[in-house]
Amino acid sequence: MDNDARTILAIGTKKGLWLAESTDREAWTLTGPHFANLEVPSVAIDTREGRTRILAGINDWHWGPTVVYSDDAGATWSEPESGAIKFPADTDTALERIWHLRPDTEERPGVVWAGCEPISVFKSTDSGENFELNRGLWDHPHRSEWGAGFGGAAVHSIVPNVVDQNVVHAAMSTGGVYRSTDAGASWEPRNKGIHVDFAPDPFPEFGQCVHHITADAQNPDRLYAQNHGGVYRTDDAGDQWNSIAEGLPADFGFVLLSHPRTGGTVWTIPLKAAEERNPVGGRLSVYRSTDAGENWIEQHAGLPDADWNAVLRDAAAVDEHPETVGVYFGTRGGEVFASNDEGAHFVTVAQRLPDVLSVRAAQANGART
Repeated sequence: MDNDARTILAIGTKKGLWLAESTDREAWTLTGPHFANLEVPSVAIDTREGRTRILAGINDWHWGPTVVYSDDAGATWSEPESGAIKFPADTDTALERIWHLRPDTEERPGVVWAGCEPISVFKSTDSGENFELNRGLWDHPHRSEWGAGFGGAAVHSIVPNVVDQNVVHAAMSTGGVYRSTDAGASWEPRNKGIHVDFAPDPFPEFGQCVHHITADAQNPDRLYAQNHGGVYRTDDAGDQWNSIAEGLPADFGFVLLSHPRTGGTVWTIPLKAAEERNPVGGRLSVYRSTDAGENWIEQHAGLPDADWNAVLRDAAAVDEHPETVGVYFGTRGGEVFASNDEGAHFVTVAQRLPDVLSVRAAQANGART
């Protein structure tokens, strides 16, 4: 197969970044670690503008968090001398972690979003080389009431609307889902119908511990949410959320993935309750819906029957293969799995890596690792 057919898989862990390549998404060649012993909580692969740029949000224990990037499949890495993401001096705040990196659409080249800790959104217009703080969210009057999830206070999901560039959703732990309709100048909470089981008010305006959100491929006003407890769908851009958890073995988890082209197709990886946070009965399975969450089908072929490791929110991804979409995820036990047939069966890409924090995959161009 020609060089354009290869798939690259970026795996961020508690101690470094690994890269894997495959021409059939069955047999993989793994290299790494890059940034050995540094936490890599977020990765992205930007294939716009005819190149393949790998972005990694690293957490250097001495120099602090920053975004680095490679345009040659990891052979070399670049970063701004003064740091890609930093808070303005007037905020009197230091960046703690980059939780999420999200390239925007093909029609918005150069735009990359970053969700960070403390709770904040940053935006780049130069393909991730420099970022600017979104003051609309940072100066929001609710900010003093947002809390920290178990892992920290973070914006972990950013979903730009593919039709209207003025609309963007962000989700945070804890705070819930917020929506902007003016390109980030202002934000409003959009959590109606999402249940909170750890607060006196079970349906507050905000304060939910939403774990992840993703948008439907064909209807940009349809979004899906994995909550601290509960799986939800909205068909009106967040004005009302409704449960789609029926048919799942548990409604707790972190992962929600949407098909890049087929509307109504989503995947989740249920975990048992907040107290245990492991696959139900130790059976590690992906669940897929093709009707927007009305029904779910277990996908287990190739996955362990006994695995007690969670899968974190950014440690799962789909690619955009033109024929059959691939599904990928990594566990806190350091195993990474890949499917080249939309989850019908999985192969093992890597074993015994450090705790997997982030995973992304894409068809790649350019030099091999």
